[in-house]
Amino acid sequence: MNAIQQIENPEIKLIEGDGDEVTLLIEDGQAMQGWETALMWESADILCKYGSQFLEVGLGLGISALRIAANPATRHHAVIEKFPQVIELFRERNPSLPPALEIVHADFFEYIHEIEPESLDGIFFDPYLVPVTLWDDEGLWAEVMPAVTRALRRGGVFIPCFSTRPVLRWQFVHHFDRIVVERRSYASYATTDYVKSDTGDAYIQCFVRTG
Repeated sequence: MNAIQQIENPEIKLIEGDGDEVTLLIEDGQAMQGWETALMWESADILCKYGSQFLEVGLGLGISALRIAANPATRHHAVIEKFPQVIELFRERNPSLPPALEIVHADFFEYIHEIEPESLDGIFFDPYLVPVTLWDDEGLWAEVMPAVTRALRRGGVFIPCFSTRPVLRWQFVHHFDRIVVERRSYASYATTDYVKSDTGDAYIQCFVRTG
């Protein structure tokens, strides 16, 4: 997924191409594409092994949201989405939703502080929707990540969206003592502009709260 700048009312489009190709565009940037489905499902299935109460940050095409909410073990799955247009597109394409799924229109950086301590078994996080200008804000992450770990039960997991680079983000890594990395292959569209190669390896990083 491509990083989206901090825009309050961005232009959002859904483009469907040949076959089953689909692209979510935000301000003409490729925010998410359908080829990610296998990786998103794999990430969702890993998350669901850790319990039954989950939070997801960033709705996108809703691929992982539907997978998590439909898992038999899931009791509740809340998805935080900042842009109402993304929510509207998702609901148009998916009029019948799993009972466990709740879509919340909110800003994650505010919402995370409202979550009850140790109330979640897992958080699925899309780092590519974080404004680029915020990634180097050490003060912000020093405030946000303790709130993330506080919201997780012991043994709970924080899973960022897959990466095509085997690099642990400094924003996350120092807040967890156990990290599990799963390597999977991927094949993107020829039109994808946010990966260096059409095929390659992707990495699903699982940050586990142990204490």
